Amino acid sequence: MTAIAERPVGPAPGPQGDDRLPVKMLNDRILVGMGEAEAERRSAGGILIPATAQVGKRLSWAEVVAVGPNVRTIEHGDQVLFNPEDRYEVEVRGRDYIILRERDVHAVASERLDQASTGLYL
Repeated sequence: MTAIAERPVGPAPGPQGDDRLPVKMLNDRILVGMGEAEAERRSAGGILIPATAQVGKRLSWAEVVAVGPNVRTIEHGDQVLFNPEDRYEVEVRGRDYIILRERDVHAVASERLDQASTGLYL
């Protein structure tokens, strides 16, 4: 099954050593980092859309940084699709992260997934 992911989270190491804080997620929790794409977007026509613009029910992608021991289908480094309204935000060493439950994730994108994987819980 999936092993517990204990990944260092935070900025890259400084000249004095490793400044990162180890984070161990519990149960079915997933820690994801949002990219800079959440701040501003460009439309297909090249129009810049600011982060403050109201957008209807739009789902967001984020990269998985750490997973809890009971997470079954998501691994570190995967991209996950989720509703940005159903989240908890946390700051670790000056960087913002989001904590999700596995059941709040709508889709997973990863090169390791094959076509036979349905993602259904049977």
